[in-house]
Amino acid sequence: MRMVARTDDSLFGRWWWSIDRPLLAAMAPIIIIGAASLIVAGPAAADRLRIANDFHFPMRQAMFLGPGLALMLGISLLTPLQARRFGVILFGGALAMLAGALLFAPEINGAKRWLDLGPVSIQPSEFAKPGFVIAAAWMMAEGARDRTFPGGVISLGLYLLLSAFLLLQPDVGQWILVTGVWALMFFIAGWSWTWIATLGGFGMFALGGAYMFSDHVARRIDGFLNPDTTESYQVDRALETIANGGVIGRGEAPAVKGFLPDAHTDFIFAAAVEDFGIALGVAIIVLFTVFVVRAFIVASRLKSVFSQIAVSGLAAIIGFQAIINIGVNLRALPAKGMTLPFISYGGSSLLATGITVGLLIALTRTHRFARRRKELMP
Repeated sequence: MRMVARTDDSLFGRWWWSIDRPLLAAMAPIIIIGAASLIVAGPAAADRLRIANDFHFPMRQAMFLGPGLALMLGISLLTPLQARRFGVILFGGALAMLAGALLFAPEINGAKRWLDLGPVSIQPSEFAKPGFVIAAAWMMAEGARDRTFPGGVISLGLYLLLSAFLLLQPDVGQWILVTGVWALMFFIAGWSWTWIATLGGFGMFALGGAYMFSDHVARRIDGFLNPDTTESYQVDRALETIANGGVIGRGEAPAVKGFLPDAHTDFIFAAAVEDFGIALGVAIIVLFTVFVVRAFIVASRLKSVFSQIAVSGLAAIIGFQAIINIGVNLRALPAKGMTLPFISYGGSSLLATGITVGLLIALTRTHRFARRRKELMP
């Protein structure tokens, strides 16, 4: 492939020399690992769910991978101002879909999280996360720029609004994720430790309330604290699956992942490690760590306060999801449905992750070709 010259003024040339290529270098192998992992985990999941086509899940994932990558590329071409506008519109649309899910979505396992759109179903909360980060970062940045503007209070209102939708579904896992991301953004925006400690106390109080009043949450936490209960079945099978993989994969040994529920979604990390070994598991952890750390390093160099906060929040979505998913697989955290970005099966997750990474790349690009300063940030 011909190298792209720095003087190339084409759309691709300007994009290539303006992006942070180490970020792309860390994300590309994660996408490849995701495709390979689903190919080995998909047949076991299909057999467990009595689906005749062994490659049902890899084929359906491939249908969303192209659009997901197209979204990532297209959004990465936006200027920071355009990315901000897109994020705010996305957040508004996601809130409308969340309201629609509460009103019209079928109840599955006691929760209303999926909106049926005919041939496909989408999970609005996945799209709400990157949109929320952009909208909240905008308010925080305006508050930092003008102390008379109640940016922090407005961002708090946005957080409470999104939290209400998530807890009404209910989806405590996504609420915990959003809370962690918003708290990190709040810290980066420069708010006092008193505020942060108060918010931390509120979060612990809310989690305690969820334990007291939600049987589902109580069972998950009790199962984590007491491994002898039936609630630990999934995690126990995940640990067996990981152990069966050894260092470089199970080889000719019988597979265990056929007994693992959600081997293609929540527990795909365990399924992938069984076939490719703990070496792949370590590689996945390293790649996510490199991506997130690199994003924070780039964010620290940005001049725009909005971009600093937004990039940190977007990277935190990827990082926190990976921590929760892998932590559950390793029994380091209570079991909770959370996808592994670009690896777990799921169209909504794949498309939303593409949007998240696309926004992150757009906000970290250099803009020496910008004609007006407003193109960078007002």
